[in-house]
Amino acid sequence: MRITNLNPDSNIGASSWLVEMDGHRLLLDAGTHPRYDGQDSLPLYDNVAGQEVDAIAITHCHLDHVGSLPVAINRFPNAHVLMTELSYFIVERVLHNSVNVMIREKEERGVRDYPLYSHREVEEMAPLFQGFRYNREIEWAAFHKARAGAPSPTLEFLDAGHTLGSAGVMVRGKKETLFYTGDVCFHDQTILRAARFEDVRADVLVMECTRGNRAVPRGFTREKEVDRLAESIQRVLKRKGSVLIPAFALGRTQEILTLLALLMRQGKIKRQPVYIGGLGRVFTEIYDLQAHRTHRQHSNLALHEALELIVASPDQIAKMKLSGAGRIFVITSGMMNENTAAHDLAARMMGDPKQAIFFVGYADPETPGGRLKAAKPGQKFIFSAGAGELERKCEIGEFDLTAHANRADLLDFVSQVEPRVVLLTHGDEASRKWMEQQIHARHPKMKVIQPKPGKTVDV
Repeated sequence: MRITNLNPDSNIGASSWLVEMDGHRLLLDAGTHPRYDGQDSLPLYDNVAGQEVDAIAITHCHLDHVGSLPVAINRFPNAHVLMTELSYFIVERVLHNSVNVMIREKEERGVRDYPLYSHREVEEMAPLFQGFRYNREIEWAAFHKARAGAPSPTLEFLDAGHTLGSAGVMVRGKKETLFYTGDVCFHDQTILRAARFEDVRADVLVMECTRGNRAVPRGFTREKEVDRLAESIQRVLKRKGSVLIPAFALGRTQEILTLLALLMRQGKIKRQPVYIGGLGRVFTEIYDLQAHRTHRQHSNLALHEALELIVASPDQIAKMKLSGAGRIFVITSGMMNENTAAHDLAARMMGDPKQAIFFVGYADPETPGGRLKAAKPGQKFIFSAGAGELERKCEIGEFDLTAHANRADLLDFVSQVEPRVVLLTHGDEASRKWMEQQIHARHPKMKVIQPKPGKTVDV
């Protein structure tokens, strides 16, 4: 088995791995890097140029895992594209929205390489997408058996509990097995239940370690964190300020909307409209429509009925009164990238101490959201290239409602899988270092590899 890390960065970036097994090749994920633009945001596809790829398997529809899928299909035109059936309902919308964002970035920031693909390309490629149920074994190289002269390896999607349709991928060959976690959550969220990886065993494990640098504080519970968020929202509304919760349109938005619906039902937050973006609304409707197919809690809770959701365009949000209004916004982008409603709204709110911005998920330190999280009260800092230097006067809060596995749970998962080789990914250097040290402490004979960008390892 040979594995090539195509992520262009050593930290969290454009997830993509090329796996060679039994004479066949499988591309696991095809993401884009959230911090880079144009060609720099792509996986290192040039490193494997000219190699025949039999299939592309997508773990979930966040852009750092699926954002370059059309580019990958152009590079590997004979590859079949496989994903879960729940991701199948989402992927086209994600890619079309990505085209819209790239076109806007080209017009407003002059990013020469954008768009990396067009609406027409997405439409023409859509018939290649295949959606499969969880726990179904698929012969991913069956159409290319004659070329290799060997039986097809198989893959199986297992529910990863991270977002709607998310999956870990079990790959089985003649003699060896590989398991790729993708992004995984081993604890129940408000709406989605924990990953179902209970029976996973594999020779090789490719594992995310996003939270390897973050220990869970003693006495921490998700319930206490939800209560803290509710109290914080009430405090801001009482002083007639508005609350912005920047969130990814897929997953984080629905998680927070579910929390708000439950808190309003319990009387912990007063009932009032919640402003969301158009893409957030689309995915919220899919969450409602696919509730019966999803391993989730509150399966009878329809968000579009439980909440008064108001879809507001960026232009409408820009004209809304904030001071004295007591509004709640749950809008993209989670990292407050430029040319998003969350970015522009945050820039308006930042200089007003009555306003509050509450983070409920990961924000890359080099994005506008990451820089805002790090800013001290009264500190001036460069928010973004477009907004320039701003002074932070608003309230900032951070609430640990992660959709990623805690590091202790990941370590326990390694012990369960008992691989002979672990490849660490999707985490910063401190996260990967901690995980490697702890794995070696528990399993001295287990091989741990942190492949550098573009490097191929034989396992």
